[in-house]
Amino acid sequence: MQKYLTEIRWGLIFTAVMLLWMWAEQLVGLHGRYIADHATYTNLFAIPAILVYVLALRQKKARDYSGSMSWKQGMQAGLIITLVVVLLSPGAQWLTHTVITPDYFANVQAYAIAQGMMTEAEAAAYFSLNNYMLQSVIGAAIMGVLTSVIVAFFLRTKG
Repeated sequence: MQKYLTEIRWGLIFTAVMLLWMWAEQLVGLHGRYIADHATYTNLFAIPAILVYVLALRQKKARDYSGSMSWKQGMQAGLIITLVVVLLSPGAQWLTHTVITPDYFANVQAYAIAQGMMTEAEAAAYFSLNNYMLQSVIGAAIMGVLTSVIVAFFLRTKG
């Protein structure tokens, strides 16, 4: 377990950053008044998400690999960070939608129905805590693996 402390720490940091992002979205009104813009602006989370992986793998390279890290070592570290994030995702979704922004589902359902995007039943099924928990696990796994592949490639020690 000691050998994975860097990855566990950064998985926790990633989750904290994601929760802060959700809080910021809620504060600026993207979960209420400006819900129509939410789908666009929430994608900007990719910037801090990638930055967390870069900082994590840089720290792993410097501290745990004495400044020399192969692509495989970087990938392994990134995948462990991803595993931590995946495991924490359902809890983070619960916190987001019960504490940070409890009206989000009602707001986004009403918006989707008013725009003719979905029926009431479709919106209720899609915009629900259980569905978001599932989506967060799948999304964290896919994006974590892709980010790990790319960041490990750029941070590997060449030659």
